[in-house]
Amino acid sequence: MALIPLLFALVLTACAPDSAAPSESGREAVSKRLAAADDAPYSAELEAVTRSGSERLQLMEGRVNLNAPLTGRTTDTTDQYTEDVVTTRRKVYRRAVGASGAWQEFPATVAKGGIPLDRLPRFVRLMLDHGASVEEGSEPLHVSARLTPKQFEAVDRTVGRNLRPATSVDAEAWIDGQGRVVRVRQRMHFASGPDIQASLALTDFQNAIPVSAPTGRQ
Repeated sequence: MALIPLLFALVLTACAPDSAAPSESGREAVSKRLAAADDAPYSAELEAVTRSGSERLQLMEGRVNLNAPLTGRTTDTTDQYTEDVVTTRRKVYRRAVGASGAWQEFPATVAKGGIPLDRLPRFVRLMLDHGASVEEGSEPLHVSARLTPKQFEAVDRTVGRNLRPATSVDAEAWIDGQGRVVRVRQRMHFASGPDIQASLALTDFQNAIPVSAPTGRQ
């Protein structure tokens, strides 16, 4: 079952009146934080929500490894199902919560949606390269930009392809004092049909966790 093109939602946060013109000092502060961030792998609690208007399409919760190929253990909930998900470097395993049968297996690329979760620093740099605004005085630092699906391909081709139905994407990110991206919001616009909003929050940063294929998957 392919994931709903991910995830991650936005209600755009209002900026200070003068933030329409990118602040050079703010942009430099974001770049310095990203450059100074520890590049060692770590794990974080994840909550990702996808909405269309007031309707929640998908909720994903769990712990994932970052600063490395995306791996982790999460629970994925929609109106149709609630599944345990184990993401390894090569494959994603999915099974209904509480079930004891076989796990479904998919290539790891199906875990990608509309936010390049395993490449968040590059995602923020992409925003800076395309006229991002930095909200003055915000903490964590708040960056926003309008991007096209084609521009996303410079960071992750799969994410860019997933976003191709959209005409544009209003993207936001928050960067903490350690240079970690702790929140992302996106609003995906379409030529016809309602916007899709996606939000991602990362908390409780710890050492990376071991993740392997679930036992008894056949």
